[in-house]
Amino acid sequence: MLNVRRPNHPSARPSRRGILAGAGAIVIAFRLDAKPARAAAGPDLAAVKAQPNAFVRIAPDDTVTVVIKHLDMGQGNTTGLATILADELGADWKNVRTEFAPADAALYNNSLMGPIQGTGGSTAVANSWFQLRKAGAAAREMLMAEAAFRWKVPVAQITVAEGVVHHAPSGRQARFGELAASAAALPIPSEPRLKDPSEWRLIGTKVPRLDSVAKTDGTAVYSLDIRRPNQLTAVVARAPRFGATVASFDAAAARKVAGVLDVVQVPTGVAVIARDTWSAMKGREALTVAWDDSTAETRSSEAILSEYRERAKGPGLTASERGDPQAALKGAAKVIEAEFTFPYLAHAAMEPLNATIERAPDGGYDVYAGFQFQTVEQATMAAILGVTPDRVRLHSNWAGGSFGRRATPTADYLAEAATVLKASGEKAPVHLVWTREDDMAGGYYRPTVLHKVRAGIDAKGAVVGWDHVMVGKSIMIGSPFEAMIVKDGIDATTVEGASDTPYALPAYRFGVHNGREGVPVLWWRSVGHTHTAHVMEVMVDELAHAADVDPVAYRLSLLAQAPRLSAVLKLAADKAGWTSKPAEKGRGLGVAVHESFGSYVAMVADVTAQEAGIRVNRIVAAVDVGVPVNPDVIRAQVEGAVGFALSAVLRNRITLKDGHVQEHNFDTYAPTRMSEMPHVDVHIVPSRVAPTGIGEPGVPVLAPAIANAVFATTGRRLRALPLDLSGVKGA
Repeated sequence: MLNVRRPNHPSARPSRRGILAGAGAIVIAFRLDAKPARAAAGPDLAAVKAQPNAFVRIAPDDTVTVVIKHLDMGQGNTTGLATILADELGADWKNVRTEFAPADAALYNNSLMGPIQGTGGSTAVANSWFQLRKAGAAAREMLMAEAAFRWKVPVAQITVAEGVVHHAPSGRQARFGELAASAAALPIPSEPRLKDPSEWRLIGTKVPRLDSVAKTDGTAVYSLDIRRPNQLTAVVARAPRFGATVASFDAAAARKVAGVLDVVQVPTGVAVIARDTWSAMKGREALTVAWDDSTAETRSSEAILSEYRERAKGPGLTASERGDPQAALKGAAKVIEAEFTFPYLAHAAMEPLNATIERAPDGGYDVYAGFQFQTVEQATMAAILGVTPDRVRLHSNWAGGSFGRRATPTADYLAEAATVLKASGEKAPVHLVWTREDDMAGGYYRPTVLHKVRAGIDAKGAVVGWDHVMVGKSIMIGSPFEAMIVKDGIDATTVEGASDTPYALPAYRFGVHNGREGVPVLWWRSVGHTHTAHVMEVMVDELAHAADVDPVAYRLSLLAQAPRLSAVLKLAADKAGWTSKPAEKGRGLGVAVHESFGSYVAMVADVTAQEAGIRVNRIVAAVDVGVPVNPDVIRAQVEGAVGFALSAVLRNRITLKDGHVQEHNFDTYAPTRMSEMPHVDVHIVPSRVAPTGIGEPGVPVLAPAIANAVFATTGRRLRALPLDLSGVKGA
């Protein structure tokens, strides 16, 4: 039985930090000593200890508020994280609410990212699984202990369900809200009992998403919705070429535009500050700026790619090596050589970048935005504003997508908001707005990448050697994360998915050259896997056809030591009817399988490929993400990944002409239309392994599955993205 102490006992008094403001609140949370992401031995997530921090509040009206330390950009992690805690707590789902946590890395550290608070890498559920289970379990045991004390019964006779604490022998019961105030003063159980999976009532089921109603009726607040008293709007005229700087500017005409109040120079360009967005935009149009291009990137995409081809002739830095692939290829019965190219890609989130910042009466600052890297963003703005990080208070809002763009190592758009406020004299709150055109041409793209591969098989079709070189600009080199992620000049996010391939290749080398162009690059949904998975899966498919072996069977022969990958591959193939190919002319199936972010995904694409273009009819996916906390959210994320990535497969690219970005809006960088969306079937592997993420792993396999289906249909290999079927006739 718990050692129950009354609230008036000195040892039972909780610390001020352990209780959030508000009567009758229980607050439970934990802290992990983080280790660098991608470390050989990551943190022991199951070893987290219960501490009175800030993850759950229970109010007198029975409302259970789960504090969410991660940004929800539409991926549904608020529902997923709340599900974990609520199930262990025994809460009534209809009484569960969420709110975003403040910036506080001591309490809300992402244990899979290092010592920072942040969202990314599909880590939200993975790093919070044990943390939130223990939070919910500890709160449950405190409620049970309080009930046992009141009723003078053994705590072992107490049960909890649907927000009510029961004592079956006597028939007594109490709602959470009746017990919360007293229970909050009890000692925090150091090792609360976690429920057996057989006891789960929410985890693994379809529960209503907690954000759906607010996002449907318009009451959900995004950064673009923020309106502070006397708020002004700012837009910035930025250099049309990356790396260019302001030589001079004439603001006379801009100041004459109705509504424009000020024009100030900032490190990123010239800011126009006005009473509203339209006035600010019109003022910017009237602005005359002369740009200094002496340090600017002035090349076109073709020139950058040409340089890549020259560099790919050398071996590059060795990211992975086993055996002697050069020698093995000399003795191969058949050798396939291939070049793959990938363009720059914009994130193109539905809500463009924006943030509101104001100086508070106490001399601190309040900032309103969709914060993805709270620790980096808070520290960056604090340095600009000349205060300590704790004086910059972050108020998180819903974010209308990100796909990586809101998580820059430089906190670029938030830093810009701070510089505009400072340059304006801090007289009024400033809402910095990036227009769609600003957002599209504003840099921080998925890098353009080139891969060259030589792979060979013996007379029986077995792989004997694989020599692989890629060229692409590193995301991490030159960033605050370089020391943690880059080793011997090799950025782990550049080579992931190829340097660590699960395929049993007896002689294999993967070399990398770091690109040197002046275009800012950043992680894009699934990071390095966006290109490495495509190359690996298309090349394996080519080898299978060269060996005259079924592509699924060929992959399985190379994945004997990868049971979870093999399982999703078999499941997807079975559910897609892989052995019975479409009879319709010009229609075929393609397959791909890949592991990323600890999750396993296979896809079979049913594609119609004809001279008129490519039509994806159906995608069958199988996923293994460990315990499926919210199956409906998992399916939604895979469906969303298909919709997100399909436009990159079919048409999207960011191109430079003499250093100028050519695509500026959805007319030239069109998202997937509903009319293009294939039917998507998602099959989830049952599991009791600790959960991993699903926000990103659905992206890497789509392009190679479609490309392989195009080959199955037309007999033609398309190795450049986006896929171009010009002149190809249906089979």
